[in-house]
Amino acid sequence: MMLGAFYGGVVLAAGTALGAGLAAAADLPPPAPARAPVPPIAYAPALYNWTGFYIGGHAGGAFASSSWGDPFTAANNTFTSTGFLGGGQIGANYQLNLLVLGVEGDFSWTGLKGTGTDSIGNTLNTNVNWTSTVTGRVGAAFDRVLVYGKGGVAFAHDQSTFTDLFANSASANLNRIGWTAGAGLEYGISRNWSARIEYDYLGFNSQALNFTTPTTPLYTSNAALNVQEIKAGVNFRFGGP
Repeated sequence: MMLGAFYGGVVLAAGTALGAGLAAAADLPPPAPARAPVPPIAYAPALYNWTGFYIGGHAGGAFASSSWGDPFTAANNTFTSTGFLGGGQIGANYQLNLLVLGVEGDFSWTGLKGTGTDSIGNTLNTNVNWTSTVTGRVGAAFDRVLVYGKGGVAFAHDQSTFTDLFANSASANLNRIGWTAGAGLEYGISRNWSARIEYDYLGFNSQALNFTTPTTPLYTSNAALNVQEIKAGVNFRFGGP
């Protein structure tokens, strides 16, 4: 009987402990709901910044039209020339949202040579040695693509030669000042490098040319010059804020 009482006590104690554990578990707060998974954060790349200084080079082709006033008639003798060009540019941009404002100066060596004759057969030659422009630029930026227009002052140096009917020659050099307007498209390759293509028109008014040869004491003509340039180039950009 003592053994039965012992087992009975053990069973009673175990039941009491089990009941107490179940009661304590019932008093615990309900488990928190599982948190929804957080999607990874996607970072949008920064837009291309066109603000800053740049320096670069260009190459391309040019078309020139020279117009000489014939001293023997009221007509103008016009002749054209084509050739290659190459040079460099330096400038700066400042970007305000889509608007990009800038200034630029460029210089191009050219090989533009044209030949014509007047009404009695004298030969006229013009060789445009170089052109240069100083311009303001206004553009619209679409991230890495910049579309712009430009306008300002143009400079050119040309050497003109007159050869009379007896093969006597005389030369004159002109430093010209005129105007220019153009447009271009530029693409940002990387943070520091961009590439572009551009068209420019340079206009120069008539200037007097005076030639003297042994058989022609004074030959006076007024000569105008217009140049069209297509240039492809690259720029190294120093970046902005």
